[in-house]
Amino acid sequence: MKTRTENPKKAFRQRAGAAFSLVELTVAVGVSGVMFLSLYAGMSSGFAVAQLARENLRAGQILQERMETIRLYTWEQINTPGFIPTNFTDSFHFASTQSSGGLIYTGTVTIAAAPITEPYSSDLRQVTVELQWESAHVLRKREMTTFVSQYGLQNYIYY
Repeated sequence: MKTRTENPKKAFRQRAGAAFSLVELTVAVGVSGVMFLSLYAGMSSGFAVAQLARENLRAGQILQERMETIRLYTWEQINTPGFIPTNFTDSFHFASTQSSGGLIYTGTVTIAAAPITEPYSSDLRQVTVELQWESAHVLRKREMTTFVSQYGLQNYIYY
């Protein structure tokens, strides 16, 4: 049996050619860094969008709650100054209070004559509920408007 002896310099060159170069390693680290940065940015953006959606949903719930209570007032109560509070606050969480440091919604209720010129305009009021809150150093606002008639739904509530 004949054995072959290899040239040690040739074997070293073959092993050195099989390794990664410094340039390839730098590019791989750069690509990995961009991937992790993109992943972090996407996740933080997703969490911010989800939080804003929750805040908007809660704002809609507060506006709807105020509108539903307006619907139950009689015509005399709606036209009595001071009967319906014009300013109110509400919190993000149902059970929390203002002292807990959570997100606070500030709202106003405006009752005005209906902006129409029809003969029945004296029997109609425009109710606007505005809500605002600060989130991520941005002042956000929502509002809801409805009309209340003297001969409207509040006259047909059965007890």
